[in-house]
Amino acid sequence: MKASAQLETLVPSGWKDYELLDSGNGQKLERFGQHTFVRPEAQAIWKPGLPQKAWDEAAGTFCGTEDAGSRWVFTKELEPRWPMSYKNLKFWAQPTSFRHMGVFPEQASHWEWMTALIEGAKRPLQVLNLFAYTGLATLAASAAGAKVTHVDASKKVVHWASENQRLSGLEERPVRWIVDDAIKFVQREGRRGVKYDGFIIDPPKYGRGPEGELWELETSLASLLAECRASASDRPLFLILTCYAVQLSPISLRNIVEQTMEGKGGQVTAGELANVERSKGRLLPTAMYARWAG
Repeated sequence: MKASAQLETLVPSGWKDYELLDSGNGQKLERFGQHTFVRPEAQAIWKPGLPQKAWDEAAGTFCGTEDAGSRWVFTKELEPRWPMSYKNLKFWAQPTSFRHMGVFPEQASHWEWMTALIEGAKRPLQVLNLFAYTGLATLAASAAGAKVTHVDASKKVVHWASENQRLSGLEERPVRWIVDDAIKFVQREGRRGVKYDGFIIDPPKYGRGPEGELWELETSLASLLAECRASASDRPLFLILTCYAVQLSPISLRNIVEQTMEGKGGQVTAGELANVERSKGRLLPTAMYARWAG
């Protein structure tokens, strides 16, 4: 296996229902469907490109970060949730108490990449999606033809993901919906001899499992990846690792993914995910990633 010598920035290009309208002064102005919102963004250290009026017309602003004092302030009455789409995928969007909207638009770059791999494999595939949230990666892999196991510690978001499956018209596709701690689940799968051809891993910096299991990315990630390696099939196809808001480099992610898939051949690439703003055409970095293709 040979790691890529350069880091890559991935920017999705297929969105119609989402736009990064502007960014600056530690915030970003975005359109989700027909509504615009202002959310905190520590990476946006520059000045906004649009006049203040454009920002003032947003339907909601998330004030604070994610602590107990943070909250949404709405200037317009909104429906509880509304449908959005990305190509053939449909899903529900809504403001949450953690400032998220049910979709991370920059991850569409991963959906396109793994869709091409799954469709090109021309064989039955088992894909494991860990920390799977509202399931858009699950739906992309499922629509491409894979059987997917979707795992998240939150019963609420797993239900949300299953609703997205129905909205996308993919309810006949085989998806296992699992509410569980990621490491414990993969360990059990290993003991059962269950093997996977693809892995999608999008861990939080810090979190708790359904029974209070502690997750800290810097100390837990290596163990999780080792368990995934033990559950890899004889012909694994891909592994995607995405990390947000951590004191790590894409090079660090590339190194640990390369270690995880050592001996399997293939290629590791790494870099940043970003969205491009409409106002000035600037790239707004959102996450780091490393991914391996066999």
